[in-house]
Amino acid sequence: MRRFATLLLAGTIAVSALATAAYAENPMVGGAAMYANKTIVENAVNSKDHTTLVAAVKAAGLVETLQGAGPFTVFAPTNEAFAALPAGTVDTLLKPENKDKLVKILTCHVIGAKAMAADVASMAKADGGTHKVKTVGGCELSLKADGGKVTVTDENGNVANVTIADVEQSNGVIHVIDKVLLPKM
Repeated sequence: MRRFATLLLAGTIAVSALATAAYAENPMVGGAAMYANKTIVENAVNSKDHTTLVAAVKAAGLVETLQGAGPFTVFAPTNEAFAALPAGTVDTLLKPENKDKLVKILTCHVIGAKAMAADVASMAKADGGTHKVKTVGGCELSLKADGGKVTVTDENGNVANVTIADVEQSNGVIHVIDKVLLPKM
């Protein structure tokens, strides 16, 4: 009986350690821990680097969608990426009369599948260095992986660098990027 209790305790400790290790592997984003058992929205609201993105997702009415089952891959621009847009762009997009345009821009950052950085690298290699993918918003993005770095190019030729990759979520993955991806309008 004592041996069974010792094995049970050892097994519990091992499972607990594995669970902790799984959570520890997720990188911090915007000074906040990101939890693999939370949705994209639940994690994003805690990142101080993504307050503009969260405000935009709310204004676009996409909160419910991004809390859904997914899976989703979200290329999440930082506040600095939004700030680099021409002056007044974000304020204009957040107005109710521009909701359709905002939805289009935001959904051009979302792929309807879970693609980790290693997946992107494999797909890009298989496609001769660049993998083209359609987004939820109907945009085409070009994904590249070179030397452990992933880049995303939008339809206008703007290149965003993935600065934090593989932030696992319960409904997909987030890759933090340094530019806002824009559809051809």
